[in-house]
Amino acid sequence: MAKINQERLVEHFIELVKIDSESGNEKAVAEALAEQLGHMGFAVTKLPVPDTISNGFNIYGKLQGSLEGSIIFSSHMDTVTPGNGIEPIIEDGIIRSNGETILGGDDKSGIAAVMEAVRSIQESGEAHKTIEVAFTVYEELGLEGAKHFNISMIESQQAIVLDSGGPIGTIITTAPGQQSLKVTIKGKPAHAGLAPETGINALTVASDAISNMTLSRIDEETTANIGVVRGGQATNIVMPELYIEAEARSLDDNKLAKQVEHMVSTFEAAAEKHGAGIHIESTRSYNAYRIADDNPHVVAIKAAFEAIGIEPVTKPTGGGSDANVFNEKGLLTVNMSTGMAKVHTTEEFIAVSDLVSISEFVRAYVTR
Repeated sequence: MAKINQERLVEHFIELVKIDSESGNEKAVAEALAEQLGHMGFAVTKLPVPDTISNGFNIYGKLQGSLEGSIIFSSHMDTVTPGNGIEPIIEDGIIRSNGETILGGDDKSGIAAVMEAVRSIQESGEAHKTIEVAFTVYEELGLEGAKHFNISMIESQQAIVLDSGGPIGTIITTAPGQQSLKVTIKGKPAHAGLAPETGINALTVASDAISNMTLSRIDEETTANIGVVRGGQATNIVMPELYIEAEARSLDDNKLAKQVEHMVSTFEAAAEKHGAGIHIESTRSYNAYRIADDNPHVVAIKAAFEAIGIEPVTKPTGGGSDANVFNEKGLLTVNMSTGMAKVHTTEEFIAVSDLVSISEFVRAYVTR
C-alpha cells in the first residue's frame, strides 16, 4: 500500500501558501498548480472566469483510473486577507503563520492533500478510481469561482470539497443558504445647529429599524447579522443617507425566507414612519443543502475513514462553501475537514498529523 510522504506533503503545502493568492489574485498559484497536475499525468483544462473576478482561472483536471467509479475533489485557491508574504513556521508538529498574516491552510491544505495522495498512489502503482479535481478562484468573497465553473466537464456523479475545520473525519452533510441585503436609507439633510427639525436623520431611521429587528442567533438553524454601516458627512449636518449590508442564513429555506421578509419589512416600516426613502437589494448568495447519512456517497466516505482507523462524524455547519454551489448545480457534494483551525485569523494553524490523515483518506477512498 502506498505511503504518504509526510516530508513531501509538508514541503508542497508550504510552497503553496508562500504564493500570494488573496481573492482575485490567483493567477500565480493557478499557473503553478496547472503545471504540477500536468506533470502528474492529469489532463488539465484552464477554465476562464470573468476578469472582474480574478486574474487567474479555475482548474479542471482528470486522471483516468483502472478501478470502477470516479470522484471529483475540490478546493479553492484563494485566501482571505492578510494573505500576502506568508511565512509559515513549523514547531512541535504544528504549521502556523508568523502571526503577521493568515496561514492559508484554508484552503491550500485541501489541494496539498489530494496531490500528495495521488503522488503516493502513482509511486506504488496501486490501481485507483478515476480522479477529477476542481480548483476554484474567489471562493472567499462569494463562491464566484464555483458559480462560474463549467460543471458539464465533470464526469463524476459525486464530489468531495476539502474545505472545513474540526477533527479529521468530519463530514459536512448540511449547510445553510444565505441571503444578502444591501440597504440604502435616504433621509434629508439639514443644518444640525440651525434647523435640525427640518431634516430626517437616516441613522435615526436605521436605529429604529434595528431595535425592532430579531438578529444574531434566531434558532438552532438560523442566524442574521448586520455587518457593514456607512454614512454621515459632518457633525453639523443631519445625516442624509446611510448604507447597510446585512445577511441571513438558515439550514431551512422557509426559515430563511421568513427571516429575510422580517428584516426587509422592519426596515421599510421604519422608513415610512420617519418619512425617509429606502432602497433594498436582496440577493440569494447560495442555497442550503442537506444530504442524508444513509446516502451511498456518505456511506462510501465513512467506509474509507473507517478503513484507516478514523471515526467519521456527519454534522451541519453554519458556513457556506463551494459545496453549496456544486449541490445546487446538481453535483452531489459534501464538505470535509482538513484539520484547519482558527481560519481567517493570524492565529491560523494546522497539525502536520491532520494533513497526513486527510491525505491518507483521499488515498483510501480512491483505491478502495
